[in-house]
Amino acid sequence: MRHILPYTCDQAVMMPAGGNESRSDAMAELSLHIHQLATAPHLGELFDKAASETLNQIESASLREMKSQWQQSTVLPDDLVQAQSLAGSKCEHAWRTQRGANDWQGFAQNFKEVVNLSQQEAQIRADASDKTPYDAMLDLYEPGVSCQQLDDIFDNLKSWLPQLTQQVQQKQASETFLKPTEVYAAEQQKWLGLDVMKLLDFDFNHGRLDISSHPFCGGVSQDVRITTRYDEADFVQSLMGIVHETGHARYEQGLPDSLKGLPVGQARSMGIHESQSLFFEMQLGRSSEFINQLVPLALKHFPNNNPAVFDPANLQKIYTRVAPGLIRVDADEITYPAHVILRYEIERDLMNGKIGCQDIPELWDVKMQQYLGISTAGNYKDGCMQDIHWTDGSFGYFPSYTLGAMYAAQFMASMHKEVDVAACISTKSLGPIFNWLQNNIWSKASSLTTSELVKQASGEALNAAHFKKHLEQRYLG
Repeated sequence: MRHILPYTCDQAVMMPAGGNESRSDAMAELSLHIHQLATAPHLGELFDKAASETLNQIESASLREMKSQWQQSTVLPDDLVQAQSLAGSKCEHAWRTQRGANDWQGFAQNFKEVVNLSQQEAQIRADASDKTPYDAMLDLYEPGVSCQQLDDIFDNLKSWLPQLTQQVQQKQASETFLKPTEVYAAEQQKWLGLDVMKLLDFDFNHGRLDISSHPFCGGVSQDVRITTRYDEADFVQSLMGIVHETGHARYEQGLPDSLKGLPVGQARSMGIHESQSLFFEMQLGRSSEFINQLVPLALKHFPNNNPAVFDPANLQKIYTRVAPGLIRVDADEITYPAHVILRYEIERDLMNGKIGCQDIPELWDVKMQQYLGISTAGNYKDGCMQDIHWTDGSFGYFPSYTLGAMYAAQFMASMHKEVDVAACISTKSLGPIFNWLQNNIWSKASSLTTSELVKQASGEALNAAHFKKHLEQRYLG
């Protein structure tokens, strides 16, 4: 997950629990001042004057992005911005313990206020843009994408994903593999993760790895912070979490210095951001060539654990196992979109006022059974309380994950035309892969719209066929 809201790494990683109230007050005050600066009335006149000048492509894009951010900010009143910051901080902080306690009733007391304020924001944005409330919120994360487009994309996925899931499970039913059953110490997992980050060319002079309740990437390109969480019974999930967040971080570290501090110098959209994390985690990280590179590193950091677990063929089966599960961040590549569709449908109806907070647990259970065949009745911590996104009002974020997976597959298909990806990974010479991403994605920042960026990088608009082909080749080929 890529954090884009006023949220400090210290707050998530090392702040003592008792500091949350004062930190929340400070962040709310800071959010208010930032909002007031960003909505200064005279900026409108300056934008109009700049638009009448002769501008080059970067200057035009810079003006477009600055004006867009100004317009998105000016519609919101100061008191709403401050109230949202306070409510989000309170809800997220309490969620850390309430989730573990399976305390939906306690969580709902704070969450209701977050939803109420978010619905107010959504309606204000809708009135100003002639969009539905959810479309207006979606525009904050995926500019130019609408519910109608998402419904078409997700309906297409729902038409073939269930059958593919069944086919792959039938194929894998006869496979035998050795599951990790020993203790994999968190400290050893950390050093393994750091070695993998080095393999992926993470710049440690401008970033670091820490632990948090929910993995995220945040900061700025000169100081990128990523986190993971460790389960000593399973080294796989934390490691792939690190690979995922490293993808976010490499995107941030690859943004052009010449545009630093400008909206046009920021990442294009959350879908493009997620495309980079999922390119690293799924396209690279779960490839047989990359898994082969993990073997000597795993043996180095777990010398006293059963080496048979780290056999390349065994690791490959572990990393590509398909089985519907409760937890989104632990989901396999094929069932993951079902988790996203479920959340999208709930948050869409929540922002559009068709459902309320009290409806979420039951709807979650119904959709989990419908899409994944699993019930979450009474299990809130592994159901509707498992994610951090809604605690701070990030409604509209979830579709970015599946859009990102599709973009990642499309970018890989284009990269294959120019780069021998398998050979690069097998020889630990990943430079050509990163150069392609730098030239086609990272260096562009927000100088292009999302559709322009995708078309320039891949030669076509978003095409879900690349995602389907990728899954079929990896899991049925």
